[in-house]
Parts: sequence; structure tokens; C-alpha cells
Amino acid sequence: MSDEPLLACIATRLTSSGRGAVAVISVEGTNAVECVARHFVSASGKPLATFPVDRIVFGRWMQADGNGEEIVVCRTSETALEVNCHGGVAAARAIINSLVACGAVEQGPETWATRHSSDSIEAEAWLALTEARTERTAAILLDQYRGSLRKAIETTIGELKDGQLAAARQRLKLLLERGDIGLHLTRPWRIAFAGPPNVGKSSLMNRLLGYQRSIVFDQPGTTRDLLSAPTAFDGWSLELTDTAGLRDSEDAIEVEGVSRATRFLAEADLTVLVFDATSDWGGDQKQLVMRHPNALLVANKCDLRDVLPSEKPLLKTSALKGTGVSELLQQIMNRLVRCELAPGDAVPFTSRHMQAIDAACRASDEGQTVGAIEGLRNLVAGSTQALPRETIVS
Repeated sequence: MSDEPLLACIATRLTSSGRGAVAVISVEGTNAVECVARHFVSASGKPLATFPVDRIVFGRWMQADGNGEEIVVCRTSETALEVNCHGGVAAARAIINSLVACGAVEQGPETWATRHSSDSIEAEAWLALTEARTERTAAILLDQYRGSLRKAIETTIGELKDGQLAAARQRLKLLLERGDIGLHLTRPWRIAFAGPPNVGKSSLMNRLLGYQRSIVFDQPGTTRDLLSAPTAFDGWSLELTDTAGLRDSEDAIEVEGVSRATRFLAEADLTVLVFDATSDWGGDQKQLVMRHPNALLVANKCDLRDVLPSEKPLLKTSALKGTGVSELLQQIMNRLVRCELAPGDAVPFTSRHMQAIDAACRASDEGQTVGAIEGLRNLVAGSTQALPRETIVS
């Protein structure tokens, strides 16, 4: 933890903005209780200072205009409190503004995490937890906060020092394999639905989502822009994107739609390339497959005709009937989550971790054991200066 002196009053929003039903604001410092008490009126009418530490107190946060909002306050120590209010942006912002007006200093969650963590990995894990979107990803990050990644790195350092190079290399390579999952604990995998016009891309995406996000119409070129929707499958966060049908056109709007689709496909984590089972397999389909060799290939509308013969296997689906949709979802997840995780497994979850582990792995392969040890030590010790959020949420 940081040894820097605590200011008279520091206000920090700990929860991610606009994500949850409840926002948590930390108020710390020698004047913290006094600052909060200026605006907080307990339901019992008793002064805030008279409540013991760890007592949850219900009441109202009163503004200068006489309006108030129901909140919950808890003194976590003699110089620290937590204020729990509505999770919307406006409610938390109003409380922090009123604290600042009383003399408090607003600080970001990065500074708070640094002050309350013993090392940078713990601080990074706490910050990443505020961005976790599912219970499953939060549980993995909580394991890292409790030391899973740090312990794995410390074990690797010990193996390198003891000359157990094979074991150390295997552990480092395992961490690198888990890195893609780790980097997606705070941001969703992006799935692009692409293919020729009018093959059922929009219908298929809507079927996976469980509601109509994309407009469905039998006119080719209906989808002109990128239409995205967040979802979660099996505890993993995904973002599905419907793209414009890929074809040559003289319509300026459609040309722009195809251009945007092409750019997005180059950046997506996975492309689901959808074809029409009622159309014969020809040169246009072959060219699309060649341009996207890693795409997951789907033949939609299989309820209307047997799947067309092709050089590569196609997954049969019917967006209308729901046929093959569960199999499609399973294949998507198999492509994205390429390794199994058990509770307590070490998982690197920032680009900083991946770069340091990759460098140590290469140094070990090249016989530079000392350099590998030093790099891993720096990763574990890290810097306890405030960490920029972009290094946490990669």
C-alpha cells in the first residue's frame, strides 16, 4: 500500500460509470466524516458520527436546493466511508460535486487502487473488476486479485533460479495461451456476421440475441451500417455485429456500407461467413472464403434446401426454424475460448502482463535466464504509482 499521507478528504467513485444499479463512492481522510455529514441525514435523525464503524446507515443525501436522494452510508474506519447511491451517472456525480464543494479532492479509481493495493497486479485486478461484465469474468479477475497470477509468476521465478528451465518455460507458455481470454475479461469478443446480401445474416444474429436488433427484410442491401449488440454466452461477454452484404454496387450508401463492413472484418475477433443454402456454390462464394480463410462458414436457410456442395464444410442453420443455432453458438465459443480454466488458475489480463511474460519466455528460450528473472520480478513488484486505465482495460 502507498505510504503517501492521506489528504483531509478524498472522494472516489469506485464502480464503473453507468454499469450497475448501485454506485459506490469512497470518501477518505481526516475530514471525511465531517464532509459527508454536511449532506447526509440519517433516517433515525442521529448524527453520522454517532454510528459505530461498519454500521450500515440508511438516509438521504440533501442538496443545497433542498432536494434529496435515498442512499446508504457505512463508515468503514474512523477516517473512511462508503456512500452507496443510484448507479446512474447523474446521482453519483451530484454527490461527488457536493463533496468537492465542501473541500474534498476528487481522485480517480486508479489512484484509489494504488493506495489500497500491495502491488501493481493487485491494483490492476481491482480496476479490471470494476469493468467485468459477467459473473464468470469477475470470478476469474477476483482470483487474480487474490494472488493467482502473482503466485504463478513467483513460482516461475523460483524455477528459473533453481535451473528448472523446462518447467518455467512450460508455465510461461501456458500463461501466454491464457492471455487472449485474459484480455477479454473486461472487453467483449467482437463477432462479425458477414456474407452476400439476403442470406439471413440479420435473422441469424437476431436469433442468437433472442430479440430483433437488426431489421429483417427480403430486399438485398437492407443492412447498410454496422449494427452491434452486446450479449453474453456461458458467462463470456460478446458483441455481435451485423454487417452490410458483401457485393459490388453502384449505390453510394451501399458502397460505404460494404467498405465499413470490410474494415470491421479485419478487426473482428471472429467472422461468421453466412451463405444461402438455396443458392449454388460458385466463384463468388469461393472468393469470399479465400478472403476470410479463418472464418466460421455457415449455410443458412437449410430448411428450404439441402446444403449446397462446397470445398469446405459448412454448418447448417435455419434462422427461421432455429435449426443449428445452438451448434453455431458452440462453434463460436470453441473458436474464441481455446483453453479450459479452473477456479484459481493464473490468467494475465493486461497488455503489460502479456508483454512482460512474452519477453521472459523469449529470454528463457535464448538462455538469458537472468534477464527473464529480472523482467518477471518487475512485473510482480511493478510500480505502485497511479496506473492509467487504458493499461487495465486493454
